[in-house]
Amino acid sequence: MKKLLFLLLIIAHSVTGQHVDSLFVTANTLYKNGELEKAIETYKAIEKQELISSELYYNLGNAYYKLNKVGPTIYYYEKALKLNPLNEDVRNNLIFAKRLALDNIEDVPKTVLQKFNANYLQKLSYNQWAVVCVVLSFLASLLFLLFYFAENPSLKRIYFTASSIGFIALIFSVFITYNQYNFAKNNKEAIIFAEKTEIRNAPTLNSEEVFTLHEGTKVIVLDAIDNWKKIKIADGKQGWIIASEIKELNEL
Repeated sequence: MKKLLFLLLIIAHSVTGQHVDSLFVTANTLYKNGELEKAIETYKAIEKQELISSELYYNLGNAYYKLNKVGPTIYYYEKALKLNPLNEDVRNNLIFAKRLALDNIEDVPKTVLQKFNANYLQKLSYNQWAVVCVVLSFLASLLFLLFYFAENPSLKRIYFTASSIGFIALIFSVFITYNQYNFAKNNKEAIIFAEKTEIRNAPTLNSEEVFTLHEGTKVIVLDAIDNWKKIKIADGKQGWIIASEIKELNEL
């Protein structure tokens, strides 16, 4: 009975995979033929099955870019980068997409450590750093075993030194992974989807308008009350926006 259930699971997984591959090919064909709205619907049908990938979001971003929809374009390029920060095609297209956004917000000056984190450590997502940790733990353990069983004194010194370096690198990698996870958890990024929206100093419609934002601008979500969300933009300004006017990237 257990073998039968296992076989049925394999068949079901295979059929689902073939169906998704077929949908992806169909969506790509629609995109190439200029049927962008239908292509988007098909890509989103794949997304609803929770079979997401950097390529899927990249294609969605491309389709919205051709439709001149700034918010969704930037949103899906950003989601593609969340899954694969090393995807240079997405990164380059995102640069062009951001030029369509109306808001030109200068970043708050970063410290040396913040620049190092942004330019190097964040090139990998916390999930990818976790993979690095697993690989380093395996290599360090293997080198330690080689040291333990080696009989040649020279080889023992080499293996011991290498395993020590491996364990030190593992400790640093675990620390980086933990920090990247906390950073992603505490910096809930979102994209403005409203063509134009007023940011207020309190979560009410009759409160004072403090500044204006436009479609495609990235913000950090700090808090939420009812149908309002408190946000922060790159230059440090904060305010409240109607929740339906932004869409969170939801990495976690």
